[in-house]
Amino acid sequence: MKDTIIGVDLAKRVFQLHGATMTGHVRFRKKLTREQFRRFMAEHPSCLVVFEACGSASYWAREMAKLGHDAKLIAPQYVKPFVKRQKNDAADAEAIVIAARQPEMRFVAPKTEDQQARAMLFRGRERLVHQRTELVNALRAVLYEYGHVFPAGIGHLKRIEALLEDPTCDLPALITTECRDLLAQIAEKTNRIDAKTKALKELAAGTDTARRLQTMPGVGPLTALAVEAFAPGMAQFRCGRDFAAWLGLVPRQNSSGGKERLGRISKAGQTDIRRLLIIGAMTRIMGRARHKIPADSWLGRMLARKPKMLVAIALANKMARQIWAILTKNEDYRDPVLATAA
Repeated sequence: MKDTIIGVDLAKRVFQLHGATMTGHVRFRKKLTREQFRRFMAEHPSCLVVFEACGSASYWAREMAKLGHDAKLIAPQYVKPFVKRQKNDAADAEAIVIAARQPEMRFVAPKTEDQQARAMLFRGRERLVHQRTELVNALRAVLYEYGHVFPAGIGHLKRIEALLEDPTCDLPALITTECRDLLAQIAEKTNRIDAKTKALKELAAGTDTARRLQTMPGVGPLTALAVEAFAPGMAQFRCGRDFAAWLGLVPRQNSSGGKERLGRISKAGQTDIRRLLIIGAMTRIMGRARHKIPADSWLGRMLARKPKMLVAIALANKMARQIWAILTKNEDYRDPVLATAA
């Protein structure tokens, strides 16, 4: 049975299995509950088990590895073209097997338990930030209804508090009470965000990989931890350009007939790391940081002739390639200008 490949369409309770040989000969089709699936795979000889990458796929990949099977994950967009006609669980499981048999297929690396835990903590903080932004916008909207306009951003909350504490404030008592309640909710969210930020920074300080990444300008604890939590092993990428492409920091192509047509960045990769790298790149070219950039450097020449956002994306692409080099070589960041001078 070593030449057997099993495609599994995961669900909450009922899993659809499609077993076939590597040459495509169908061995079985089964519909099993979670408990039945676990027992079936425990009794089955070692084989290749393939899942679509979804919420529980990494967990089941780890469980299959414990049972002695070789588990792989495929991105759903790579499975969809192989679905025949009608869409159902059996067709999805069969499509997973057909996709996995393709010699050029790209697989997703299953996450470890530690990676998933760090990712959940990171996403928990992001969720709180979004909720706080929603509350701030709701507060600004309430005040806007009564003619008080405040700019966007949490930095203007003190002005709003001063308005509510002003004895000459023309707001009705009910509105003042509601605004104070919103301010209390915002303060509570801020405290929880600060607590999660502290926990993330402590995690980042406890690993050598995160410490090494933070030696690069524009990469802080959150970016370093995001790379650890969301990125697969750098050995999966042939070069830094492949890692930048995985992050979606390369132009979208619409080329044909030997003529290259490049558009905006593809945004086809990992959102969290890409966003943080772009933010980190902006910190290196905005404000006081820009005055420290030599005019004859690559970054200085780019800023002289290109918009800031475009330069930030180009710099984020370069930072992604440098991250790949740092992690593959297990070295701290070295400034290219100083390295060349030496």
